[in-house]
Amino acid sequence: MKRYLFTLITLLAIVTQDVKAQLQTYSGHQLTEEGAWCWFADPRAIHYSNAEGTINASYIGYIDVHGNVKAMQMDYITGCQSEVLVRSYFQPDDHNNPTFLVLPDERVLVIYSRHTDEPAFYYRVSKYPGDITILGEEKCIKTNHNTTYPSPFLMSDDPEHFYLCWRGLGWHPTIARLTLPDENDDVEIKWGPYQMVQSTGARPYAKYYSNGKDKLYMTYTTGHPDNEWPNWLYFNVINLNPTKGADGSVSVNPILEDIKGNYLSTIADGKFRVNKSDEYKLQYPYTLVDAPAGYRDWVWQIACDEAGFPTIAMVRIDRTRQHHQYYYAKWTGDAWHLTDLAYGGGRFHPSNTEYCYSGGMALDPESPGTVYLSVPVKNAKGESIYEIWRYLVAANGQVVMKDQITRGSAKNNVRPFVLPGSKDPPMRLMWMHGDYAYWIVKKGYPTGFPTAIHGHGTAPKACMTDKQSKGNFTIDLEMLLPANHYYGTLLTTQSFSYGLDKETVKPYVEIAGKRYYSTNVLYTSDNWAANCTGTHGDNWPTPHATLHVTFTYDGHRLTVYRGGLIDQVIEIPKLKASQVTIGDIPTSGVQLNSYSCRRW
Repeated sequence: MKRYLFTLITLLAIVTQDVKAQLQTYSGHQLTEEGAWCWFADPRAIHYSNAEGTINASYIGYIDVHGNVKAMQMDYITGCQSEVLVRSYFQPDDHNNPTFLVLPDERVLVIYSRHTDEPAFYYRVSKYPGDITILGEEKCIKTNHNTTYPSPFLMSDDPEHFYLCWRGLGWHPTIARLTLPDENDDVEIKWGPYQMVQSTGARPYAKYYSNGKDKLYMTYTTGHPDNEWPNWLYFNVINLNPTKGADGSVSVNPILEDIKGNYLSTIADGKFRVNKSDEYKLQYPYTLVDAPAGYRDWVWQIACDEAGFPTIAMVRIDRTRQHHQYYYAKWTGDAWHLTDLAYGGGRFHPSNTEYCYSGGMALDPESPGTVYLSVPVKNAKGESIYEIWRYLVAANGQVVMKDQITRGSAKNNVRPFVLPGSKDPPMRLMWMHGDYAYWIVKKGYPTGFPTAIHGHGTAPKACMTDKQSKGNFTIDLEMLLPANHYYGTLLTTQSFSYGLDKETVKPYVEIAGKRYYSTNVLYTSDNWAANCTGTHGDNWPTPHATLHVTFTYDGHRLTVYRGGLIDQVIEIPKLKASQVTIGDIPTSGVQLNSYSCRRW
């Protein structure tokens, strides 16, 4: 009896220790194993729900080290979480995360670009309102300058257009007015692009915010804090100044203003010049948020409170670039009030470059007094691990609450972000989790940014299919692909075949003699690790040695998954999947690695 009692006590002790360990360890809920984002292309994630109750979904965008631009849809109506391959074989750089805009017809525009080395934006538009699992073909917006960090906006006073801000002309904040996507998803630049400001620094870094009606708010630095000491932080209002004509058309002639509404420049007529001189400070005092004598400022986010007063999440970095201090800047109506929040450590990554990469900050756009910080915390081994904290700042600028969100993490939690438009969903806060080495996969940093995306709260379950009914099927297989014969038929069924086009290197589904091509080529960007030396417009295609492909059919849609990511959705009735043949050995040389077929 004593032996059994001892065993029971021992088991209870083990269970208690496990519960305590779980309480002491929390790194959030993993949404995707491979994903990263920068913090200057926004919104990198959004939530949208409509009044009719037909849409209630979150959309999260990121890129992985293989060059896959990806997006996740969390549908709170269907309870389904889906991951979409937006673009394969892209420059593997965390600056290239996609951003989102919900259009007036409730379709979702996904826009992205390479980092500095191509004069173009790319975008895709969802076929249906609120559903990015079916995206249209990839489109391109050509520019005459390199592009980075797209930030799109809709304005109610100009409902036939959208506005795009980015780092463009002269590596400075740039703006353009574009038409909404037409029936072919095409857009046209109707106004601009225009460089809005000219700094004495080489690369100002800007964040944007919109009142949704007629104004954009822009806060930006003199330049990159690694190159500027001191580095000031500026604030401007972009007054779009829309005017409606007698025929109902809207014309715009945007002007740049300071926060008091004082005129600075007409954007189309030339750039407003900023510098770090005493003369500038005296002449344009209401364009400055912070003009430190001994610090390097950098900016993380901007939002506005219910009164329309802007709030800025920012960081001051010392001259050595080893000490990062988080600040909360609040416009009071007369001046900017800065609240010192917390010590942010130094750079969060191990490399000896980019010394000004803080763990990160995020404002809750629905309640800008709530700030999330990535702060270094000593673990049991004495190591500094970045954990997510929540701070609540009162209207008077005082910190009234601190709450640690993650704890006991094995890896860093950085670059938090709160989804705009998300008052009610059970998951609003997200961040990067993992061992970040560098912002691009390249020689010297071959691992790049192998992080996951984590979230705080609960998310819908991952779904590979829609409604299951009699006659539906799933085919799941993994193939070995020959590098010397990288084309041909990969799979044949009674109703359709799946193959790889030799010229375009794009997979296709063939049904009744008609081919439905994927937008995405069947390459990865893994060769960047051995060949890349920077953002020089290079490309190194890497064929897939293996291909994991899954076909699901729900009676209406054939969905093709590549590596678990939605690549194609074809709407077609009455498909069957009997008589499955794997490959055409004499033609394609495909070898089967694993195979399963299931019918419901």
